[in-house]
Amino acid sequence: MRKGIMVIAALLLSACSSGSEEPRYYQLPNHQLSNAQLSQAAASQSMMATNPGQGQRQLWVEQVSVPDYLAGNGVVYQTSDVQYVIANNNLWASPLDQQLRTSLVANLSRNLPGWVVASQPLGSDQDTLNVTVTGFHGRYDGHVIVSGEWLLNHQGTLIKRPFHVEMTQPQDGYDAMVKVLGEAWAQQASNMAREINRLP
Repeated sequence: MRKGIMVIAALLLSACSSGSEEPRYYQLPNHQLSNAQLSQAAASQSMMATNPGQGQRQLWVEQVSVPDYLAGNGVVYQTSDVQYVIANNNLWASPLDQQLRTSLVANLSRNLPGWVVASQPLGSDQDTLNVTVTGFHGRYDGHVIVSGEWLLNHQGTLIKRPFHVEMTQPQDGYDAMVKVLGEAWAQQASNMAREINRLP
């Protein structure tokens, strides 16, 4: 009898704990531009509007795509070499591909002075950037992984580069993981900007 009561109590406790956990929603951290950078961006946009085509290099971030396992609402965590868990209660506040694209436009704008970077087409002289993200998750060994490849159409020439950024997550938990994922994505944007800046 006592054993039966203990089993029922355990089942009730597990049902309560699983049902009472509220979903948590995550947005990638916004790496704010400084006042000087904001002023420069505003001046560039103003010059672009009044003098289209005068010395401004243009970059359209056409698309950031993610695979199916990253395209859902759940934040992804890798538990072994071959196994991934998609969280049920730790969710992206908006679709991950949109967050990645918005963040990429902001980071490239900051790192490409003299360029107008946008998520909408800018004109016939624009360069076009497409990014395919294949990894954007935390891992069992305390690292986060951001990987994939980007394809730039620069004046009719296609430039394709793979990327892989691995950073240590200093604390446990989804909050820390999302912050470090944001840092890794910002670092990758800086790496892209360096390569783009070298173009003739």
